[in-house]
Formats: sequence, C-alpha cells, structure tokens
Amino acid sequence: MPLSAHSLPFAPGIDVAAHSAAGVGAVVRAENQDNFLLIDATGMAHFLRGQTRQAQRIHGWPPGHARVAVLDGMGGHGRGREAAESVVEGLLTMPPCASLGELSAHLDVLHAQLQRHFGLDGPDDKRPGTTLTLLELRAGQAALLYHVGDSRLYEVADGRIAPLTVDHVPATAYAMSGLLTESEWWQQVHGEHRSQISQAFILGNAFANPAALSDPLHALSPLNLPPFLYHLPDRRVLELHPGTVYVLATDGFWACQEPVAPILRWPALLAPCPSAEAMCGALFSSMAHDPPPDLYPDNLTAIVVRPMPAGETALPMPAWQETIIMM
Repeated sequence: MPLSAHSLPFAPGIDVAAHSAAGVGAVVRAENQDNFLLIDATGMAHFLRGQTRQAQRIHGWPPGHARVAVLDGMGGHGRGREAAESVVEGLLTMPPCASLGELSAHLDVLHAQLQRHFGLDGPDDKRPGTTLTLLELRAGQAALLYHVGDSRLYEVADGRIAPLTVDHVPATAYAMSGLLTESEWWQQVHGEHRSQISQAFILGNAFANPAALSDPLHALSPLNLPPFLYHLPDRRVLELHPGTVYVLATDGFWACQEPVAPILRWPALLAPCPSAEAMCGALFSSMAHDPPPDLYPDNLTAIVVRPMPAGETALPMPAWQETIIMM
C-alpha cells in the first residue's frame, strides 16, 4: 500500500494530497528513494523520513502560504534516499518565498551546502542527487515553480493532459544545441523510456559542459531553450486555475515501454474523483491493478494539487496514523 498524506484544506481554495510507494506489482524495489513535502497554510508539514510518514509543525510560518515538492533520489547504497531526505530537511527550514529570485537564491544556497555535505567520498566515489519539482503557493497570488531533474508537473483539464516542465535529460541538451527537432525531442523524452539524466539537485549539471559534470545548477529558460520549449522555463510564475488538476510525479509512473500510455489515462481516472485524496488513490490503484506493459520496477510518488471552484470546500480530513514532531 502506498504511504499517504491525507487530503486536507491545504491552503485557501486548494485541496492537496500526496502518496508515495516503493513500487507496485510483483517486483518492488527494496527501498523507496522518493520523497515529498507538503507544508500547509497553517505551517503543518508532511514528508517521509526513513521511508516513514512524518508530520512537523513549523512555528512562525505565515498563515495562507504553502509549499509542495516531489523528489526522486538517485545514488547507490541508500544515498539517493539520503539525498532526497536532506533536501526535504533543507526545505523545512527554508523561509517562505515571495518571489522567484528569493526562491532561486535559497535553493541555490541549499544545493551548494548539500554538495559540500555529501562530497565525493561515497562507496562509488560519486555524489548522489535528487530531482526537485516544487510549487511555492503564495496566498492570493500565482504560484512559483522551481524544477530540477526529470520528475514532472502535469496539468489535467477538460479531458486533456499536458506537461508543464521539461525533463533535464540528454535529449533536452541536444535540442538546446539544435541537434533534435521538436518531434524528435517529444519522441525521445515522452515516447521512450530512458534512464539517463543531465541535471539533478546536489549532483550538478551536464548542460553547461556535456563532457563534464559542473557543480552549479543550470536554469533552463527562453535564453537557452529551443523555441518549442520557450514557454516551459524551470523557474517561473505559474497561475493555477480553479477546476484544473495539477499532478507532481516521479518517473515511476511512466517507466515502461510506451511511457505516454499510462499518462493518457489520467484525465479519465481523475474526472470522477471528488477530492485530491481520491485522485491520488486512483493514480496508484490504476498502476497496481492495471499496470502498463513492461513496467520497470521503480518508486512512485505523486502530489495532487486541486484549486477548487468558487464555493467548494475541501472534504473533511480523514484520520490516519502519523508521527508528530513539534518544533
């Protein structure tokens, strides 16, 4: 069964839920290296530590502000899980951000701090890393998006689904250099399952110099993206529309021979669900009971963010067992 953070009146007019699991099906990975973070408008945070649900009160958190993030750790010998957990710990202490500049500055500092912390002294002398796809939910204002890696943010509305982030993979680097057309990029990124990555939090980036891993993060923007991806920069203001569903997810959902097939199910799966919690349940139930062909064993984590239409209120919070850490 997936680890679950309940659906709750997360922020004014927004319903949120998160699920995470080591895997689905007959073959499941021994360790869940994914993680998630939810900080609601009251300052209550939900996340994983040691693959176990945790809740923590953040004192001094401004009412109405919220934060959600999904992470997919990478690195052998448990270091992927440790990397994702370390970023979550940093996000718990990072102050609420009012602008993209402020958000980017804090995360760049955290990235550099964790690089120094992990160093290059692991069993395989390689630095671990993690994806990070984050929404800073400002009270009464548009959200702020920050994205690193190949986890994704999807938008589901009117029976259709569209990615709102660009995967940090070699195909994107080739497209940035003019070596791939739009159709070739879509085929390699969304039509095929590939395990390579060109940038991750803590790990660093191979965009600046494909021949070597550079320490800083390399923001993808209209200054370096090809024209067909100009509208999807990594760091941007993002208006969330009532009645539209936003899903932050790790790549375990599309780690199969035809990656787009399970994603195309989502509009029909989510349409009848009355809450973010029900939507998360539907996503995981579909993967467990009707998995796509040739599904690769991988961790799965999803956060559903559902801006509610005017007049609608979130369903009552279901009871669940959790470890409460007061700080």
